[in-house]
Amino acid sequence: MNNAKYFQDQINIAKQLLRWSAIIFPVSISVGLLVAFFLWLLEVVTVMRWQHLWLIFLLPLAGILIVWLYSRFGKKSAAGNNLIMDEVHEPGGGVPLGMTPLILFTTVITHLFGGSAGREGTAVQMGGSVAAQFSRWFKLEKQQQQILLMCGMSAGFAAVFGTPVAGAIFALEILYIGRIKYDALIPCLIAGIIAHITCVSCGIQHTQYTIAYKGSSDSFFPHISFDLFLLLKVIVAGILFGFAGFFFSQLSHFIKIRSKAIITNQWLVPVVGAVLVVGISYLLGTFDYLGLGVTSPNRDGVSIVAAFKNGGAGYFSWFWKLLLTAITLGMGFKGGEVTPLFFIGATLGNLIATITGAPVDLLAGLGFIAVFAGATNTPIACIFMGVELFGSENIIYYAVACFTAYYFSGHSGIYQSQRLAVAKFSVALNKKPTSTKV
Repeated sequence: MNNAKYFQDQINIAKQLLRWSAIIFPVSISVGLLVAFFLWLLEVVTVMRWQHLWLIFLLPLAGILIVWLYSRFGKKSAAGNNLIMDEVHEPGGGVPLGMTPLILFTTVITHLFGGSAGREGTAVQMGGSVAAQFSRWFKLEKQQQQILLMCGMSAGFAAVFGTPVAGAIFALEILYIGRIKYDALIPCLIAGIIAHITCVSCGIQHTQYTIAYKGSSDSFFPHISFDLFLLLKVIVAGILFGFAGFFFSQLSHFIKIRSKAIITNQWLVPVVGAVLVVGISYLLGTFDYLGLGVTSPNRDGVSIVAAFKNGGAGYFSWFWKLLLTAITLGMGFKGGEVTPLFFIGATLGNLIATITGAPVDLLAGLGFIAVFAGATNTPIACIFMGVELFGSENIIYYAVACFTAYYFSGHSGIYQSQRLAVAKFSVALNKKPTSTKV
């Protein structure tokens, strides 16, 4: 390549990035504002439910309302994140703008009345829906529509968790197992940063998690924490985190399929789910597993924040959250899976640390990101999330836990539209990669 062509290429790249920035800016601002409003609403309804616990008895009626809304106004939108991912894979069907108000309202309803759900799915769906609308306004070509949809996903994820880099990598990594779409690298990063700044500028304060553990370094890794014996414990924990991610994915899909097969009346599916969620909570004698679970109104309650401390979780806390979330989302209620996965991972990490004598806050943090990595098949995004949330000193442990969980979660995942590009393991080394849905 001669110098003239090289410099011409750089000029073209600069022009392209400037054009993308102009397109992405309004999308990211819009998504950031929507996510800020959504997070504020979640805080309001969560406190309201804590103060008026009788609201959980209305969860069956909330389920009926959600089913009616989607059957009346958003049959296509019911596919959720999978619809956006399918549109990136094969543009043409379109993502309706009506997905945004539907998923926003129904997620808030789910949390107000005590469903066990998260928030990531809502933010990503709003991001994809807004991005799809802007792509229609801008009359973008097919490949550009795909990139803008990924930017919307990045913006939603980054804004809802306060992790712009992880949000960008998540949007690139989530579409395929074993492949990252580098053509959207800088646009997704720009979208994540702008949406995050917008959300925080609205006064949203994300939960601060702290890993106080500061291990010693050695001559091999002079600037980061490293202990060989602890690393072995992290490997074992990573395997268990992968199993937990696999179990959650399989149970969620199983409940969704079997509940529709057994309960022929679609209106009764969320009613039965609601009765199970409330009933199990009463049998357990605690309501800590309802809602997001980031914090608890009870001083000694189980939550994600509490899991970073000694005695902050019971032996089966991870299982109860897993079960109640699988029932909630599998039987018609709306919300995300990721925050519950954080809860499952943090409490499981707390348990493993208690048994093995490893640092509790470190294992809780590793479970936080590694169960998510296993259930979504996005280990690189989860490592960056660990750095953004907990700091970089324990990055070797982040990587080992996330990569191990990724492999031991198999080829399942919470997103059915995620496609298999490169198998995690193969008997035949020369076997060609496939590109099929998980």
